Amino acid sequence: MPVRKAVIPAAGFGTRFLPATKAQPKEMLPLVDTPIIQYVVQEALDAGIEDILIVTGRGKRAIEDHFDRSVELEVFLENGHKVGLLDAVRDVGSLVNVHFVRQKEQLGLGHAIYQARQHVGNEPFAVLLGDEIFFGEPPGLAQLIDIHDRTAGSSVVGVLQVPPEQVHRYGVIRPQQVDERLYRALDLVEKPSREEAPSNLAIAGRYVLDPAIFDVLESLPPGKNGEIQLTDALQVLGRSSSVYGYELNARRYDVGEKLGYLQATVELALEREDLAAQFGEYLDGLMRRRLKENS
Repeated sequence: MPVRKAVIPAAGFGTRFLPATKAQPKEMLPLVDTPIIQYVVQEALDAGIEDILIVTGRGKRAIEDHFDRSVELEVFLENGHKVGLLDAVRDVGSLVNVHFVRQKEQLGLGHAIYQARQHVGNEPFAVLLGDEIFFGEPPGLAQLIDIHDRTAGSSVVGVLQVPPEQVHRYGVIRPQQVDERLYRALDLVEKPSREEAPSNLAIAGRYVLDPAIFDVLESLPPGKNGEIQLTDALQVLGRSSSVYGYELNARRYDVGEKLGYLQATVELALEREDLAAQFGEYLDGLMRRRLKENS
């Protein structure tokens, strides 16, 4: 079956960005002038996804409002002849068919994905983590969907090579290489120590999953940090069906971390025609001053 649906978990508290996220979702933090979640939704759209379910939680209403129409705002912009802004606001609401469900308890990524069972049904689906953004041609998710098709509908996780000292932050696969970027995942381990890690191929925030994952999640006991881990569910699924890892050919930003967020903000601003020249000049002058002060 074609991959038509995507699930975006966005129920986390966003503690790394407190106090900014005390009253707003971290997924709504702007990268220049576009919320993080909109980049994630756009990637799904560019990959051919027709239907998106965003898993939210308490205090996440702003995400729902963002993808809804704001008639009053549209009228205000139209009366002010602000055509460019009006088109941008309308485009958000028409991006794709977006649905929402709440994760009432913070019980882990696997538990968040399980909330999508009824919506997804018995068909393969994509998962895009709401605090990672990818830029590639084709989009990162589209690359995984292609592998899913090539491997007769197998589950596929996006992977990236990380330094050994960072493997404890990710799920990690034990790879059996199939071709240049494709690996059979012989095992998957959630946040292993550097000594226990089976490789440095870390699971990035993109997946294409067989719906059988829901049966696994239904009875899966808590794992690392007492949470229902998606990596653990994939490990179980891999005992009865193939799970692959594909090394994404894409630029990734972990915008759930302060450094990644700042890097994304700066680099995306430098790619904007309306900002690149002045912002680049400012950064150049700033670095010159810093170097002079430190010399």
